[in-house]
Amino acid sequence: MLSDTLLFAAPGNLFATLVAALFGLIVGSFLNVVIYRIPKMMQRESDNYVAVESGLPPPHTERYNLMLPHSHCGACGHKITAMENIPVISYLVLRGKCRACQAPISARYPLVELLTGVLSAVLVWHFGSGWAGLASLVFLWLLISMTFIDADTQMLPDDLTLPLLWAGLLVNINGTFVPLQDAVIGAAAGYLALWSVYWAFKLATGKEGMGYGDFKLLAALGAWLGWTMLPTIILLSSLVGAVVGIALILVAKRGRDKPIPFGPYLAAAGLIAMLYGTPLSHFTLTLIS
Repeated sequence: MLSDTLLFAAPGNLFATLVAALFGLIVGSFLNVVIYRIPKMMQRESDNYVAVESGLPPPHTERYNLMLPHSHCGACGHKITAMENIPVISYLVLRGKCRACQAPISARYPLVELLTGVLSAVLVWHFGSGWAGLASLVFLWLLISMTFIDADTQMLPDDLTLPLLWAGLLVNINGTFVPLQDAVIGAAAGYLALWSVYWAFKLATGKEGMGYGDFKLLAALGAWLGWTMLPTIILLSSLVGAVVGIALILVAKRGRDKPIPFGPYLAAAGLIAMLYGTPLSHFTLTLIS
């Protein structure tokens, strides 16, 4: 049956990979909503809390979540129709502009859709479309959301990091990626590793080097991939972060004192570790020893 072919395809199945790419494009469109709205939802909730505690009426009373209000142009309020919301294609047809007011549409929207589609295909090609493949897609989609939110706001919301952590433990109950014992130890060790670095840096300099969201994200990666993968993830993320940070300072003239979010590098390292973790882990342990 067609459903069996899609849901239980072995790694390297071209048909399942193509379906994953198309579905990933659609999910990428939704991730754009998640990336844009979750920080605003958090800010509105904070504003309402402060107002109520101060004895004032809450400033935000209209419904605002991932579903409502419907997508619209930020410049003129034009409601985005279904035909204007086809991943990538609509952006190209509209030439990157609002159909009503011709205001430019950020190129990041199709970029997120393409990134989600391509990486979804890569994971299904690698793991197949069984339990491990489907779980890896959830892992990917949450990481993409957090990557762009952290890049924009330097926040890693609990609404994303904690579900990723618990999902990793649940996925590994039957040892999908690692034994459950390794997942539990990985979650604890991942959190404590960056927590220790945070306090050591703060005690030495009096400054905060990273946020608590980074601890939770590394804990989540440990829950998915196990404690033995943590050195590899930390090394990869540090190397990529250092290279990008130096490039931003030299090329983009970014100030040395301007904070650089670490979440995107942790997310990238976690994805690489999921795909190629075993050989990389052996290499990392060899370097350490």
